[in-house]
Amino acid sequence: MLTKKQHELLMFIHERLKETGVSPSFDEMKEALDLASKSGIHRLITALEERGFLRRLPHRARALEVVRLPEQATSAAPARGRQAFSPRLVEPAAPLAGLPAAANDVRDLPILGRIAAGTPIEAIQHERDRVQMPEAMLGAGEHYVLEVQGDSMINAGILDGDLVVIKKTDTANSGEIVVALVMDEEATLKRLRKRGGSIALEAANPAYETRIFGPDQVRVQGRLVGLMRRYH
Repeated sequence: MLTKKQHELLMFIHERLKETGVSPSFDEMKEALDLASKSGIHRLITALEERGFLRRLPHRARALEVVRLPEQATSAAPARGRQAFSPRLVEPAAPLAGLPAAANDVRDLPILGRIAAGTPIEAIQHERDRVQMPEAMLGAGEHYVLEVQGDSMINAGILDGDLVVIKKTDTANSGEIVVALVMDEEATLKRLRKRGGSIALEAANPAYETRIFGPDQVRVQGRLVGLMRRYH
């Protein structure tokens, strides 16, 4: 089930594509949803991608494709123009079946230090604090938390100062966001790509270059499974 803002953004993109055949710009989306910054749009688009409603088309600017619409979307076409855009959410008549019940159990996770989402800065250090996370969000396995420093993963919805929840593992599939230890001395948060015999650490910000390493120069330290954000 989508949040109100996710639903509004999806329908706005859908109607703009129907009218013009071109995705709206981030500024237009920010204005239409009355958000203070474009980082909120990045997070909404990432959430819609993860839920299978949107797809970003590679190698094209402003290229978004609506994969599917929520069942609640009205079939009536709204009036043209942003001023007339006013999607509504239809609340279910009864609680949805099959959803997991809320869990009261929590797990203490260690915050091990800062992780660079930009140029790698330092290896993972000693535990400096702890934070509680609901068990229902974690699943099996050992987990830890790192504070993000840098902006190279903003297009994946990961911002400077965020706390990322990492599942400890030494393996990852190509395309997953991982904690990578480079040459046993630099730790960084990047999307891992396997290219033949090489390993690429890919940023989610066009201002940063993809870095290529040999298979023996990169060790996976964990895989991203969650994110926490403080609002001050």
